[in-house]
Amino acid sequence: MTEAEAFVPGHVTGFFTIHRDDDPTKAGSQGAGLTLTDGVTVTVRPAEETSVRCNDVPVEMDAVETVLDTLQATARVDGQTPLPIGSGFGVSGAMALGTALAVNDVFDRRLSENELVTIAHGAEVQAGTGLGDVVAQARGGVPIRLEPGGPQDNLLDAIPARGPVEYHTLGELSTAEVISGDTDLLDQAGKRGLSRVVEEPTLSSFMRASRQFAREAELLTPDVRDVILDVNEAGGDASMAMLGKTVFSIDGGLSAAGYDPSICRIDPTGAQLLD
Repeated sequence: MTEAEAFVPGHVTGFFTIHRDDDPTKAGSQGAGLTLTDGVTVTVRPAEETSVRCNDVPVEMDAVETVLDTLQATARVDGQTPLPIGSGFGVSGAMALGTALAVNDVFDRRLSENELVTIAHGAEVQAGTGLGDVVAQARGGVPIRLEPGGPQDNLLDAIPARGPVEYHTLGELSTAEVISGDTDLLDQAGKRGLSRVVEEPTLSSFMRASRQFAREAELLTPDVRDVILDVNEAGGDASMAMLGKTVFSIDGGLSAAGYDPSICRIDPTGAQLLD
C-alpha cells in the first residue's frame, strides 16, 4: 500500500480539569466537549525523510513526530482542514490520531484502536498541546470524559445529541501556557462543570456549564465575552472553546446575532480510516 488516509473530527472543549502523571498516557483531563464534522483529513505516505504539512504548509508538530517515532515510521504526513489552528479545535490531536491510524494501515503495524489512541494521546500530552482531545475525537458525538488518561484509563460517557454547531474565531491562545501554569482555579471550576453535566446530560446543561467554567477559570477574554453577550442578547446560547479565542453556539445564536460563522454539525462517528 502506497498511502492511507484517515478522518478525525475537530473537538471543542467546554470545560476540563488537569491531571498530571509521569506517564503521558495516564496524564490527561476530565471534561466534556463537542466533536465536529469539520475535522482533519490526514494522508500518510512512506518517505525517505519525515515531513509534516497542514493545508499544504510545512509545520512542526511534535505530537505527530512522536507518533511516527513510536510506530517506527518515516513518512510524509499531510493534513487538510477547514479549522483554524491554535484556536481550540484540537487540530494537533487530530493530526496525531490521524497519523497513528494511517501509519498503522500503510505500514501494517497491526495495532488495535485503543493502542493507537493511547499512542496519539501520550504524544499530545508530551507535546503540551492537549490533554483530552484525542480520546474524545476517537469516540465522536458529545463525549464526557469521566476519568483522565488514554483509553485504557479513560471512562467515557456522552450526551446523546446531534445537530448543527456554529463557530466564530477571533484568534489563538496558547494551550501550553495555560496548562503549565497554576491551575487550581481551573481544576475546581472544571470539577463543578463535570458534576453539573453528569447530573443533567443535555446540550443546554453543557452550554451553561461551559460558560460558567470560562468565567470561574478566568479564561474569558474581553473580545470573546463581547461576542457571547451579543449572542445572549439575540436569544442564543454560546460559550468559549477551550483553549482558543473561539465562540461556539449550538442553536444558530451566532447567526442570529449578526455574525457570519462557520457552520458544521456534531460528528456522529469519531475518527476513522477512509477508503
